[in-house]
Amino acid sequence: MGSLTIMKFHFNIIQYRVALRRGFLAPAPTGAMKRASKIAHALGQFGESTVSVRTGKMKLAGMWTAPGSHTAGWRMPGSVEGTAYTFRHTADIAQICERGKMDCLFFADSNLMQNSDLLEKRDIAMERQSAPARLEAMSVITALAAVTSNIGLIATATTTYNEPYNIARRFATIDQISGGRGGWNLVTSQHVREAMNYGLEDHMEHDERYARAEEFFDVCAGLWDGWEYGAIVEDKANARYSDMSKFHMLDHAGRYFKVKGPLNVPRSPQGRPIIAQAGASGPGRDLAARIADMVFLASSDMADCKAFADDVRARAEKFGRKPSDFTVTPGFVPVVGRTEAEAREHYLELQSQITDEQAIGAIRHLSGGLDLSKFPLDGPLPDLPPTNGPQARQKILIETARRENFTLREAGRWFAQSFGHNVVWGSPEMIADFMEEWFRKEACDGYCILFPYYRRGVTDFVDLVIPELQRRGLFRTEYEGSTLRENLGLPVPKSIYA
Repeated sequence: MGSLTIMKFHFNIIQYRVALRRGFLAPAPTGAMKRASKIAHALGQFGESTVSVRTGKMKLAGMWTAPGSHTAGWRMPGSVEGTAYTFRHTADIAQICERGKMDCLFFADSNLMQNSDLLEKRDIAMERQSAPARLEAMSVITALAAVTSNIGLIATATTTYNEPYNIARRFATIDQISGGRGGWNLVTSQHVREAMNYGLEDHMEHDERYARAEEFFDVCAGLWDGWEYGAIVEDKANARYSDMSKFHMLDHAGRYFKVKGPLNVPRSPQGRPIIAQAGASGPGRDLAARIADMVFLASSDMADCKAFADDVRARAEKFGRKPSDFTVTPGFVPVVGRTEAEAREHYLELQSQITDEQAIGAIRHLSGGLDLSKFPLDGPLPDLPPTNGPQARQKILIETARRENFTLREAGRWFAQSFGHNVVWGSPEMIADFMEEWFRKEACDGYCILFPYYRRGVTDFVDLVIPELQRRGLFRTEYEGSTLRENLGLPVPKSIYA
């Protein structure tokens, strides 16, 4: 083990505090473009420190949530219109990421139109929100499989409003079509109004959703394992199409599901589809530790991220798994410039596009049902009732607002820039410095890159930051294998029938 010394760039906290106060007020006047935010600046991440050097290369997932992971990115000059529903733009993003040798492209999804409650009330604020359209993610990655060759493709699907046989069959099919590049981001649905699209009045309670998810996954895993390799023999001479000894009946009967099986799709080229999971609550961490191949999280602090990673790794051992059986990849939004000054201007221009309506809209689903429009924008973030939606994300919002003494307006603007994820702006070298330190200190195994908008938000990272990571030996220059599991360097889970 060697060491890497990282230079610390000092800054005046009070000056940045003033900049934070002023810089979040948008639309910003011309003078405000000279201000900087302490929260987002890459240089503020580093200390004079000796970092233990580990071997290996980081893993990089891209995340695309149209029209971008920054609430107002779609308003940027040069941003492309129609990204939420035009497949050729999505295909371009996937091909750009594949050109950069990224491990996978991940698509968030939900089963409702965002802010449909505002539409129902005919509230004009609905028109200011940027995500009413979203193509169904499993269909999107199936189509992408035909226009890509190496990059992994991960789609979100909920265990709360689906049935396991359908989900297992669809992902098994995607894996066959893609040659083993498919993945499932397993979620339990964080939007309470999704229930109303499935004949229900109320969203299932948080802990029960996770209990259902556990059984849901077990059924899917049993269905995937129900085929062994070599089950199809196609022996023409003896008129024998299959080998019965390589099939297994599931016969599952549990609290939530009764499924006989077997599946009617052969075993995946990568054993099973990759499972991604992002729950940060106690039940979410347990689920990730037991089943996930990729663990996503939102964290803006290296120590917190490492504590999370260490916690999930420790929980995994209780399930008989090793830390090398999965990756921990925190998300962050990169705002890149060829120089520090250009990156600062890029970041501040993005921030200047956020309106007050968008800022408050970004945190409405975390309000626990509280009507935030009834509170003064320049007063403190009010005490939020517990939510039956994304509990960990609500916790991040509350803790950050209290720690930074944010007003309601500032809390909304902070969250709107990345939905609770880290934001790092800087030159390619500065962003690579940030990524290297977290990786070297084993706070993470790589990153989930949340592109702020299309097209520049994607190409800046792939064409400027990835080459710097490659120059440092931190990221691949060619794909190692043909399946997503091979490229992630992860083992095939043991069959339940073994």
